[in-house]
Amino acid sequence: MPREFKAVSEKVVAIIPARGGSKGIPRKNVLDFCGKPLIAWTILQAIETAEIDSVYVTSDSEEILDVAEKYGAQTIARPVEIAGDTASSESAIEHALGVIGTNQEIILMLQVTSPLRKRDDFSRCIEQFRGDGWDSCFSGALLEDFLIWRKAEDGSLESVNYDWQDRGIRQNRKPEFVENGSIYMFKPEILLNGNNRFGGNLGVFLMDFWQSFEIDEPQDWNLVETLFRNHLGKTYSVA
Repeated sequence: MPREFKAVSEKVVAIIPARGGSKGIPRKNVLDFCGKPLIAWTILQAIETAEIDSVYVTSDSEEILDVAEKYGAQTIARPVEIAGDTASSESAIEHALGVIGTNQEIILMLQVTSPLRKRDDFSRCIEQFRGDGWDSCFSGALLEDFLIWRKAEDGSLESVNYDWQDRGIRQNRKPEFVENGSIYMFKPEILLNGNNRFGGNLGVFLMDFWQSFEIDEPQDWNLVETLFRNHLGKTYSVA
C-alpha cells in the first residue's frame, strides 16, 4: 500500500548521506580537498543551485554534521543501526524523509565522493527530469568503445557487451552508459514504495566522461583532485 506523506513546503530537496565509518580513507568526508572539506563541495554545489530549496546532510558522525552545518546544510542525525558498512543509502534517505517530510516533487541524493560537478549540472538535470517526465534518473557518461569482459563460472573469459566472434565496427554498436554516482534524482514515492532509488520512468542525465571518477580508495584522491583543479578550479576559485 502507498504510504501517506507528510506535508512540506520544499519542492526540490537535496539529501547528502555521509557515514562517519569510512575504512578505505578514514574521515574522508571531512579531509581537505582542494582547500575545503570534501563534503563542503557537494553542499555548496547544491546550495548554489537556485532550483534546490533545501540541502540536508544525514550522518552518524558529529564531526561531519558540524562541518555540514558550517557550510550551510541542515543536518539529520542518522541512527547507528542504519550507518554500518552494510546499510544502504536508501535506508538513510528513507530515515531522512521521515524527519523532514515526504511531499516534495523531487529528491536529489548526492554522493560526497563524486565532487566533479559543473555549476549548472543540478539545474540542467532538474530541467531534464521535469521536461522528459522522469520518475527517477541517474547521472552518467557515454561509454565509447569500452569492450568489457568477465570470468565465467568455469574460469574462462567471456565478452559482456559485444560478441567477440562477430566484433563488428564501433560505429554500429548501440550506445552504452556508465552510472557515475554524481547525481541520483527521484520522486519520493519511488523510493518509499519500492525501497529503491530507481523506478517508474527511468532516465540518464549525461555528463562528461572525466566527471565519472570518484573517490573510493586512497589512490583515487590525487587523481580526482587533479581533475577538479584542472577542469573546475577557476569555476570554484580553488585554493
